[in-house]
Amino acid sequence: MSTDQPSRIQSEVRRRRTFAIISHPDAGKTTLTEKLLLFSGAIQIAGSVKARKATRHATSDWMEIEKQRGISVASSVMQMEYRDCVINLLDTPGHQDFSEDTYRVLTAVDAALMVIDAANGVEPQTRRLLQVCRARNTPILTFVNKMDREVQDPLALMDEIEQELGMTVVPFTWPVGMGKHFHGVMDLRQKRMRVFSPGEDRAAGTEEVLDGLDNPAYAERFGMQYENAQSEIELVNEAAPAFSESDFLTGRQTPMFFGSAVNNFGVQEVLDALVELAPPPAERAAMQRVVQPEEPKFTGVVFKIQANMDPAHRDRIAFLRVASGHFERGMRLKVVRSGKELRPNTVVSFLSQRRELLDEAFAGDIIGIPNHGVLQLGDTITEGEALQYTGLPFFAPEMFRSVEVADPLKTKQLREGLRQLGEEGAIQVFRPEAGSVLLLGAVGQLQFEVVAHRLEHEYKVKARITAARYNVARWVTCDEADGGEKELRRFIDHNAHRVAWDAVNAPTVLLEYAGELRAMQENWPKIKFHALREHAGLVFQKQMDA
Repeated sequence: MSTDQPSRIQSEVRRRRTFAIISHPDAGKTTLTEKLLLFSGAIQIAGSVKARKATRHATSDWMEIEKQRGISVASSVMQMEYRDCVINLLDTPGHQDFSEDTYRVLTAVDAALMVIDAANGVEPQTRRLLQVCRARNTPILTFVNKMDREVQDPLALMDEIEQELGMTVVPFTWPVGMGKHFHGVMDLRQKRMRVFSPGEDRAAGTEEVLDGLDNPAYAERFGMQYENAQSEIELVNEAAPAFSESDFLTGRQTPMFFGSAVNNFGVQEVLDALVELAPPPAERAAMQRVVQPEEPKFTGVVFKIQANMDPAHRDRIAFLRVASGHFERGMRLKVVRSGKELRPNTVVSFLSQRRELLDEAFAGDIIGIPNHGVLQLGDTITEGEALQYTGLPFFAPEMFRSVEVADPLKTKQLREGLRQLGEEGAIQVFRPEAGSVLLLGAVGQLQFEVVAHRLEHEYKVKARITAARYNVARWVTCDEADGGEKELRRFIDHNAHRVAWDAVNAPTVLLEYAGELRAMQENWPKIKFHALREHAGLVFQKQMDA
């Protein structure tokens, strides 16, 4: 390593901003993602997620089913440069049936941008996602979207966000009117007004900007809406606290922006605030120690696996968040879970489905490593140190289905397809200890529909997905002090008719009723029943390899 390498790592880490966009479905999250790319110069034309039959689709919605439905059901990763910062932007599924994917993405970011539909306010999925962010003290910026429609009063929205989400709101911009009478936003920090004119293909920097907020000519031009906005700002200035960087960085305070993503309006202020306010990569806790991002040695964690991003090549990409050090193409790396060595030469960075070969990366970057089953969700990769990063959640499914192949000659393709989809976390796949019919577990019904669609279109297998009798699942382990492997094996043998193995060979008990679980816990006091497992599970792997 050259003598100036440590200082280069420090300066590169300081340039990184890694954040996720989160929202309830249809709040405009994917549209805002597109417009942030547009304003940063990363793309020249934005696709509309609403034009479902058009040839132009959102850059971040690459999957066929997303194009048909106009929704996001998989997380996308995009990297761009703006104002000498490297921005890693992760667009998450809004639909609650895919919340597991979103939760895992939130473990890989340093900040979040929350999109709220100005007409609907705080919605259920927003609350759930905010709970995850708050649990991790993730800094959050808020973008109130769709101001070009008839929406809620901005003061009421501000109050609702504070009451519902338990965060102090500090407006950085304020709307002048709404719907047909939406005239623009006042930038409260820069003391200027950006004038609204509709048009989704308008480029960045082409809006009219008026200096000052107290010019009588503005009141004459924009009428009652301008006067109302001024009086609202007076109320806000009296009632709202000043922006506190420490409160923002610990998730207790959120800066709020207003705009219309589909019209490219209000996006510039959000992009600037992300660069100025969002923190660079921070330290990360492993089971063994706390790792600093500026450390010279490379470490990273796999938070997402995606099969068939390019169906023509049957590829499989592990998305890895760089946690420390300097990645260089072809360097010698170790998969801590398995001890296997990696020398990745085709590592990629992303602009959604567009990929570019990557020569180097630093803490905060999201890189893609093509592999064929070597990497699993939750894997830690290092230059040799035995580290294990924690916190990647897998939740016990709440819905179950049996899955069989329509054409018995394609049984092998079905099992291979389900193995890959299970390993990427699109669905949970269970192999019964007794019996041959595979079981699928999911959080919501749409997951089953997406899996059936992907099996048919990506693996050329038509699957019969039918109701299963199970409603409760728990992963099972046993401490060494309680007999460990022997006791666990005894439990599995005794309950073989309701034990199954998941994608990482973790044993799982499947039950019909919650009452059965309570009885089982009483009958097997040494066995631990888990509603959540954190990663590919070294403890599961260790016990079952024996």
